[in-house]
Amino acid sequence: MEISGVISAIVIGIVIGVLGRLVVPGRQRIGVLWTILIGIVAAFIGTGIASGFGVADTKGVDWVEWLIQIALAALGVAAVSRIKLRG
Repeated sequence: MEISGVISAIVIGIVIGVLGRLVVPGRQRIGVLWTILIGIVAAFIGTGIASGFGVADTKGVDWVEWLIQIALAALGVAAVSRIKLRG
């Protein structure tokens, strides 16, 4: 993977993390760095899942891939927020 690919993955991860955080209702007790990390991980895993279903590379915008990534980010934000709330 080239450096431009890594940088774009990080930027997309940030966007995915923020969108995932917006989807989760209520207040999340996690910081910006956690949101970014969750978004990056969700972007990579979501791309893998979308590739498995054959919807990762389509003509135009890959809406299904984005929805999978955002859903994973929302789950990640909710899980980490719940863990931090207990601790």
